[in-house]
Amino acid sequence: MTEAAAKTGVSPTALVAIEQYFPAKQRIIEDDLAYRILPLGLRSLVWLMRFKSFRAWMIRVTGNDTPGLWGGMLCRKRYIDEKLIESANQVNAVVNLGAGFDTRSYRLPALSNMPVWEVDQPENIESKQTRLCKLFGAVPSHVRLVPIDFDREELGPVLASYGYSADKRTFFILEAVTQYLTETGVRNSFDFLAKAERGSRLVFTYIRKDFLDGRVMYDWENIYKKYVKGKIWLFGLDPEEWPDFLKEYGWKVVEHVGYEELAGRYIKPTGRELASTPVERIVYAEKV
Repeated sequence: MTEAAAKTGVSPTALVAIEQYFPAKQRIIEDDLAYRILPLGLRSLVWLMRFKSFRAWMIRVTGNDTPGLWGGMLCRKRYIDEKLIESANQVNAVVNLGAGFDTRSYRLPALSNMPVWEVDQPENIESKQTRLCKLFGAVPSHVRLVPIDFDREELGPVLASYGYSADKRTFFILEAVTQYLTETGVRNSFDFLAKAERGSRLVFTYIRKDFLDGRVMYDWENIYKKYVKGKIWLFGLDPEEWPDFLKEYGWKVVEHVGYEELAGRYIKPTGRELASTPVERIVYAEKV
């Protein structure tokens, strides 16, 4: 499961890199580092997407296979960026769990002087460190790259060994992470989050339980076959369950939105016809 999850860490950043080839007024998200941080092989593929015909083909193929995946990924990244920027004066640290090849720590001015811990599986951390050193000469000093075996190690002690302290008011990110964990793994993560400083913020995505249970397919039969039947996606909840779940760990929901709503915020103004998906949703919460 963890090996399969690790392989997905670079794909969202590749989509963001392709997005930069659209005219500025049509872009859902701005990211001038996405292309440069990618491994060489993937950069070669993304480079081809500078041609409009190739981009249109790629988006069409993705949409036919998994309707709304392209737009959903871009919308969730834009949303998390905005919440981070809005909260920058209210927190004094960022912990990005399952950071993959995300570039927020290096391109958002609001984070340039804030300590950031990027946590991921060792293979992702090693690959990202290599790319960062090529881009900047070294990993930027405000960022700590933290390798972890999510199956065998506890978040608290591992982060502490890299200088993180729970008394920091922290912005936590779990983007496309919860579905890869068992319920025990999710609860272990929230046991750690329960110790967060009051006023900390949390943004996370999740997969609907009715999809994981096979009750509703949402036109994602191909994903269901690969990720659910293949035992790669393991955890989900129905939307109405989250307030009580979070309350157990001392968190309250600030905003809970579906990607259809995010599409209205971010895709509609571009004039593009790009679908979203109801399978995945996003929650923004505060520690109380």
